[in-house]
Amino acid sequence: MTNATLKETPIIKAHEDMGAKLVDFGGWNMPIHYGSQLDEHHQVRTDAGMFDVCHMTIVDLRGCEVIDYLAKLLANDVAKIADKPGKALYSCMLNNEGGVIDDLIIYSMDPAWVRVIVNSSTREKDLAWMRSQLGNMAVDLTERDDLAMIAVQGPNSREFAVNALADEIAGADDLKPFNALLINAGSENERFVARTGYTGEDGYEIVCPNTQAEQMWRQLADAGIKPCGLGARDTLRLEAGMNLYGNDMDETQSPLESGLSWTVDFSNEKRQFNGRSSLEQQKEQGLKYKFVGLILEGKGVLRAHQEIVGGGELTSGTFSPTMQKAIGFARVPVGASETCQVAIRKKQLDAKIVKLPFVRNGKVLVG
Repeated sequence: MTNATLKETPIIKAHEDMGAKLVDFGGWNMPIHYGSQLDEHHQVRTDAGMFDVCHMTIVDLRGCEVIDYLAKLLANDVAKIADKPGKALYSCMLNNEGGVIDDLIIYSMDPAWVRVIVNSSTREKDLAWMRSQLGNMAVDLTERDDLAMIAVQGPNSREFAVNALADEIAGADDLKPFNALLINAGSENERFVARTGYTGEDGYEIVCPNTQAEQMWRQLADAGIKPCGLGARDTLRLEAGMNLYGNDMDETQSPLESGLSWTVDFSNEKRQFNGRSSLEQQKEQGLKYKFVGLILEGKGVLRAHQEIVGGGELTSGTFSPTMQKAIGFARVPVGASETCQVAIRKKQLDAKIVKLPFVRNGKVLVG
């Protein structure tokens, strides 16, 4: 039975029919797994799985000043993709103090149209902030709550999806990584297909009208793509070294101490994006912490907010199904090098400091 107090995606009936265990995820009635989170994790690493991500917020920005608007709004420089239709860019959206309001993906569709995907948990504050920054600029901001999104991930996912959806996503098989394609534009069967994802595996994120999402989900399942829940999505993203908003960064943390320095573009001195002066001051004063991966040397489980002996803390942690070890993200003192200790249940356990990611494209990248 569905929970009337929770928001539901247009795929909810299919989730129930397929035996999903549904949980409250930020006010949404969402599948955590379909029987085995572990099996779903391995399915995505080795074959093909799919996730209902209809709860994500899709925003279209249109107008002749959209690039100028985003130049101030985002820490990364959208000008790099402004003349590259379909090209994607990952960035943080910062407050004036350099804290992360949200992380998001931007798709440049044409010089006057950019599509933005933001997190569902931050929807209201994101939209409020984005609107507050518009001023008198010639930019129209539209939340696309009429659209749904399905993420198809895994080494065989693209082949399965192309075979299952045929003409619906014609041309997507030639799509390059971190690019998007608009198919059947302007029709009732319009599809937006991006070769992006949140698992460290190849795949697509496919956007269609809400009214067609359940049918698409069932078509993909019939083609052999296994439905997966948010439990596997979290272990996959953590292995892949991908931050989770609210855990690994938030408005109290800058991207410089959250492993996201690579998303901040200082190259254009004239581009005064929100939070720039605060970030430059942090760099000048010197950072206290660096963002790293940890592998627990012995037995135990790493979890968010566990303390690092000598300063710092875990931001995310889990047991890695691929590596069969406890792993996590942490802020550690900048002087920490090869190892540190984590305080777990009154014990101080050794952990190895590694460079992220742990796993990408099915391969373990750390020792």
